[in-house]
Amino acid sequence: MTIANMILSGILVVVVIYGIMLYNGLVTLKHNTAKAWANIDVLLKQRHDELPKLVEVCKQYKQFEQETLRRVIEARSQVQSAREIQNIGALGEAESTLRMGLARLFAVAEAYPELRANENFMQLQQRITSLENAIADRRELYNDAVNINNLRVEQFPEALIARLFRFEQKPLLEFSADEKADVDLKPLFD
Repeated sequence: MTIANMILSGILVVVVIYGIMLYNGLVTLKHNTAKAWANIDVLLKQRHDELPKLVEVCKQYKQFEQETLRRVIEARSQVQSAREIQNIGALGEAESTLRMGLARLFAVAEAYPELRANENFMQLQQRITSLENAIADRRELYNDAVNINNLRVEQFPEALIARLFRFEQKPLLEFSADEKADVDLKPLFD
């Protein structure tokens, strides 16, 4: 074997090893994104299971605002549907609606001292608030994983491997302007 063949073989081995490392890195990113989504999915399911309990406790107070309860129930259904089909865009919209409904529900509950004093309501409110915070944290982790994935499948030389093995960009979990805005609670107390 000549020196030129040995150098060529060495370069080929380095290129193959480098390609394998790039491929493995992209596989890791793909699975990290899926894992981040699964973590959100678990929390959404837990919140989905807690909301009927909260609504039931609220329904026990006949004066409680039925329209607010109806909106929360509908939004819960929309989140569940979007979650099941993994439609990130629809999930963002449904999440916005649900979060506004929950904010309204908790604000309206302030007008009902008996409801506020109810131990079950307080426990459920704390549990749902805790889940909301965990969901927000997981959304941030998901979007970070997606951002890293999307950058790597576009950057050279990873883009070559990504195209060859059909690694794709993933959608960010984004929310409407309504969700980002402060909730106006004044009308609830007029």
